[in-house]
Amino acid sequence: MLHELQQIADSTDPLKRNRGKRGFDVLQRLRRIDKVKVEITDVDFPQLGEVDRKLMELAKTLGGKIVTNDYNLNKLAELSGVPVLNLNELANGLRPVVLPGEAMRVHVLRDGREAGQGVAYLEDGTMVVVEHGKRYLGQTVEVTVTSVLQTSAGRMIFSRLKEEEHGSGGRGA
Repeated sequence: MLHELQQIADSTDPLKRNRGKRGFDVLQRLRRIDKVKVEITDVDFPQLGEVDRKLMELAKTLGGKIVTNDYNLNKLAELSGVPVLNLNELANGLRPVVLPGEAMRVHVLRDGREAGQGVAYLEDGTMVVVEHGKRYLGQTVEVTVTSVLQTSAGRMIFSRLKEEEHGSGGRGA
């Protein structure tokens, strides 16, 4: 399977090449973690042409699990009875739950799409749209969550400035 990663890293397509290089970087980082056992093996299943099927057969042979963010590999492994850990589901499970009415502090980094909006990001990369937040670019402000929207690109949180909750008068940030 390292052979396929090498082919991806050597691709003429810059996106594929970067993905392959990132794969090698991830392997190196995993090897440096004391509690993670990384074993490189030459075991191959030449009768199986597709890499996904080879991965599943290797997991069965070694009693391992498939760890992936590939939707199709995830479904194929589940249907084949191979234990699988979906990285997207894991990441979603680690995201903090945010509900309308909750207060939070965010750092406004840029203008929003609509006039007057500011945009901030949570540590996990979730975008937070701050109504009337443009005037606080570069500052940390207190906001109240008004709604949460799940999109195909991820989660978006909409909020308003805490100081605007009880009228337009309030303290400065």
